[in-house]
Amino acid sequence: MGTVLLAAPRGYCAGVERAVEAVERALAKHGAPVYVRKQIVHNLHVVRDLEAKGAIFVDEVTEVPEGAVAVLSAHGSPPQVYADAGSRGLELIDATCPLVTKVHVEARRFAADGKTIVLIGHAGHEEVEGTSGQAPARTVLVQDVEDARRVELDDHDLAYLTQTTLSVDETGEIVDVLRERYPELQGPPREDICYATQNRQDAVKAIAPRADVVIVIGSKNSSNSNRLAEVAHELGTPAYLVDDDAEVEEAWLEGAATVGLTSGASAPDHLVTRMLDFLAARGFDEVEQMAVAEEGVRFSLPAGVRQLPVRPA
Repeated sequence: MGTVLLAAPRGYCAGVERAVEAVERALAKHGAPVYVRKQIVHNLHVVRDLEAKGAIFVDEVTEVPEGAVAVLSAHGSPPQVYADAGSRGLELIDATCPLVTKVHVEARRFAADGKTIVLIGHAGHEEVEGTSGQAPARTVLVQDVEDARRVELDDHDLAYLTQTTLSVDETGEIVDVLRERYPELQGPPREDICYATQNRQDAVKAIAPRADVVIVIGSKNSSNSNRLAEVAHELGTPAYLVDDDAEVEEAWLEGAATVGLTSGASAPDHLVTRMLDFLAARGFDEVEQMAVAEEGVRFSLPAGVRQLPVRPA
């Protein structure tokens, strides 16, 4: 008989709930198809489910037929996307997470103040592209501690911003290195790493020391899910990132008495239920929930989908 240590909080954050509901409401209001720029959230199951309901995912709004309904993903978009949508007459529903929008506002303000912005994040990630797009001429990307040690900044009127889904600990190390080299570096008014990212990492820190192995449910392109597996690894516990129970290898469970289980902020909870059933069938039938925080954050829905039309009876 084995035990599952179930992390809490886990799964959907308020920004993901808002974005997924925005697409579902757009489909209910307008009918299929509704176009979505990029993956609405970084989860394979969510994308497949919405595709089955009539969503069509595109890389750019320039691929969307003129006048159609388009939803922007939770990760945020650069200003050019809004301009392109306007020129095509699209009915735009902006599902950008409000916490990402906050970072965009900070970027524009720092740029307007003449500062060079050091953006801490991962190259190619949609959120980073959206944030750097707010002030591309004034933004320098730093990805890790090595980048922080190497980067040469001529301007000494500096500020930093971060991707919202980073490792809290690693980001702290990067900022420390930058501040040592550039003591005048100014930070955002409030931390950019979002509450959900912080809470899910704290929950993994609570379960990993007691677990023989940690399973993180999330897609490979999900930044916050990858960070959860990394946090467990750094604490010395083997950790695996999987989309669902079908990807779990039996060898990972051999000799284990305790399995830690969590899910990234874009992973739906039914995948956790499936995983618990999978683990119970292999003898891990005791579940102990370890809660490190309560989450009551809710965001209002984007304009355009807050009210649904009343259909005649």
